[in-house]
Amino acid sequence: MYLTKKQLDILDFIWNWRETNRVSPTLEEMARHFGVTKITIYEHLNQLEKKGAIRRSKFRARSIEVLTPPPRRQKPDLIPLVGSIRAGAPLQTESARGTLRLNDVFPLENNCYALKVQGDSMGERILDGDYVVVEDRDTAEDGETIVAVLENGEATLKKYYRDGNRVRLQPERGDLEPIYTDSVEIRGVVVGLLRRF
Repeated sequence: MYLTKKQLDILDFIWNWRETNRVSPTLEEMARHFGVTKITIYEHLNQLEKKGAIRRSKFRARSIEVLTPPPRRQKPDLIPLVGSIRAGAPLQTESARGTLRLNDVFPLENNCYALKVQGDSMGERILDGDYVVVEDRDTAEDGETIVAVLENGEATLKKYYRDGNRVRLQPERGDLEPIYTDSVEIRGVVVGLLRRF
């Protein structure tokens, strides 16, 4: 599920409201908070419902149920840490029992979210089916891998470079051409990778 920044903000607002008031906010309360019309909020709620993030009961006020907690509200999992191992010359493994918090590896406090990768334009580093951990921010440095939204609304995962007055979105596969654009919306920067073998 891919949510826009505004949809994430609305989902987070609903989550907070329900945590505080034990009921969901009304269209009017959301519209007042975001400084938009009730129709705009209604359209965002329709999209959130289509994407499976919320559920609403017809003809019932304050009936929005959050099915997918906002990324910043999800608690990081703990996994067992049983030692360390070299990937170079073989050595005896070192035992160090404990737990590993994902927050120790990824900056989850910085509003991170995960995306499942489709396609192989990023070469061997990021494969089809991998999960990338993305820090939610709207700026990037040259060479960082970003979630980019193009002018036509399509999203892609590419390396970001300023190229004069344009932006170059560079795939890592050498046989693919870069995307040049005058305008790109940065939705986040990749800070980690999860891969299941």
